[in-house]
Amino acid sequence: MSKTLKYTGIGLIALVVIIQFFSGKKPDVQSQNPGDIHQVMEIDQEVSRILREACYDCHSNETVYPWYASVAPISWLVIHDVDEGRDELNFSMWADYPLKRQNHKLDEIVELVEEGEMPMAVYKITHPEARLTSEEIKLVIDWARKSMVPEE
Repeated sequence: MSKTLKYTGIGLIALVVIIQFFSGKKPDVQSQNPGDIHQVMEIDQEVSRILREACYDCHSNETVYPWYASVAPISWLVIHDVDEGRDELNFSMWADYPLKRQNHKLDEIVELVEEGEMPMAVYKITHPEARLTSEEIKLVIDWARKSMVPEE
C-alpha cells in the first residue's frame, strides 16, 4: 500500500470520527399532540395506519428516528427532511391550521400521492412499509378528497 493511500485512508477515518461530534440537533419528538389530525378528524383505521407508517416520521411530532439518524452525515439529511416535512405539513398541528389551509394540504396530499412524489423515494429505501400499493394510494386519495370541508 502506498503512503498516499495509507494517509488518505487515515484522514478519511479521522474525518468520519470528527464529524460525529457535529451530527446536529434532531427535531423534538412529542407523543402527546392534542391538535393531531386523529384527534380532530375521523379517519378510517386503514388510512390511519398508512399515514402513521408512510407519513408521520417526517410530517408529525411523533418521528421515530432510526439508528442511522444519529450518524453524521446521514443525520444531517434526516434532520433536514424532518424539519422541511414538518414545516410543509405537520399532522400533529392539524387543529391549528385554518380550514382553508387544511383543505389545501388535503389537496396537496391527493396530488403528491397520486403522482408518486410522496412518500419520498429516499424514505422508501429504508422504510418498506412506506411503499404504498395501488389500493393504499387509492384509499389515501379517496380519504383526502372526502375530508375536504366546503369553506363558507
